[in-house]
Formats: sequence, C-alpha cells, structure tokens
Amino acid sequence: MKQRKEFSAAAASYDSAAVLAREVGARMAARLDCVRLAPRRLADIGCATGDGVRVLMARYPAALPLAVDYALPMLAAARARAGWWQRLRGRAPRCASADVRALPLAAGSVDLVWSNLMLHWLPEPAALQAAFAELQRVLADGGLLHFALLGPDTLKELRAAGAPVRPFLDMHDIGDMLVGAGFADPVMEMEMLTLTYRTPRAFLADQRRLGVRDGLLGQLPWRQWRKVLAAWERSDGWLPARFEIIYGHAWKVALRTAADGRAIVHFDRRPRLR
Repeated sequence: MKQRKEFSAAAASYDSAAVLAREVGARMAARLDCVRLAPRRLADIGCATGDGVRVLMARYPAALPLAVDYALPMLAAARARAGWWQRLRGRAPRCASADVRALPLAAGSVDLVWSNLMLHWLPEPAALQAAFAELQRVLADGGLLHFALLGPDTLKELRAAGAPVRPFLDMHDIGDMLVGAGFADPVMEMEMLTLTYRTPRAFLADQRRLGVRDGLLGQLPWRQWRKVLAAWERSDGWLPARFEIIYGHAWKVALRTAADGRAIVHFDRRPRLR
C-alpha cells in the first residue's frame, strides 16, 4: 500500500526522472521489429504516464490500445498526454486501474501485452507467478507477452556498500515461471545499463521523483545511509548506478489437450467452394 501511495504521488515528477524506463522502452520496441504481429487489441500493463502505450499506438495504429496501472494519478497523466485529435476520434488509449494479478479483461481479449519495468515490484515470487498466469489468461491464442524487469545484479555497487537494495529474480527463474504459467517458447535476454551521477543526492532525488526510493533501496537510519553512500565507489569522477535489465517474450498457444487429458480439435469454418 505504501508503494502504491508513493508511486501515485510521483505522477507529476515521474517523467523528469524516467531516463531508464524510456531507454528500456526504446529497446523493447526495437525487439518488436523481429516479430510478425498485427494486434487488434494491445495493453500496456503498468503504463505509468503512458510512454509505452504511445509507442505501441504509433507502431500499431489499427489496434485498440489499453493503458493499465494501479495508480490513478499515473493513468490521469497518460490520458492527459493523449492528443486532442486522438481523443476527438476516439483513438486515445482506454485506461483501467487494476492490479496485474486481477485484470478487468475478458479471457483471450488481447493480442499483445507490454510491460516495462513494472513486474519486479510485485511483493514475492508467488505474486509474479500469479501475474504471469493472469496475463496468459487475457492473451488470445497466438498473442505475445513482451516485458522487461530488473534483475539481481541491479545496483550491485550499492549492495556492496551495504545498502539493503530490493532483491530481484534471476532470468532463469522467470523463464521457468513463464513455462509454468502455460506460455510457449519463452526467450530471455539480459544486459547491464549504467546511469551516472555527480552526487548521491542526485541519485536519491531521481528515485524519489520516480516514486520508488524506499521500494528499491530499502530503509536505513540516515547515519547508516551516510556510511553506505560514502563507500559508493566512483568511476572517472562519477557514481555509477548499474541496472540489470531482463527482457522476455513468450507466446500463448492454443491448448491441445483439456484438463482431463482429452484432445482438443479446432475447426476453422470456411466458405464452401462451388
């Protein structure tokens, strides 16, 4: 609940500090260049102020866009950033406030789910497994889940200095969860991205503007934080903040057997030739 309040309160300042999210979003979009997909409906889950859904709308202009976030102020910002012409034509993203584990969407109703740097905020591995199961439910057969989240080597320099940085799952565990949720052919990739700061204060200010400072870094008495930040090693005069980014995509395929083991046969009704 505290994390939701902090993220909601950060809606006005989020864009000023969302450098990492924008870069990761651009890299996610580039990965879609290799995917043949023409979605009728798409959803940005954990949309924040809507950068991702706007990227998807530009790429798939015929698709119906949906922006989902549990923070109402973020949804309001995403709605406000839609152009007046889009709103006039009814092409602005539909917005829904929801938890990723209980989406207000019909089964099989979405062809593409996008989620950029949100899923790692779920409270424990079981919650992420539940989220994958829910995303598998709402995806149509042949639909794609495309996401990025933080990995376990995120901010390892601050961990080494004694900061209680939030723990994150390994990409192999995430891949296993996708298979367990019923996804097919999961592909996992990892890369390290580094942001640099002149001072610890600038880094902490960015995390506050994003609404994730306590959620990411944990809490320590200020005197202890001073020791941690003093031990943060510089590189060429800058403080490096390294983030492990895990990218994943997986497909939903049509079931071939029912829960009781019986085979499922799909019939395609076609017009008769004369």
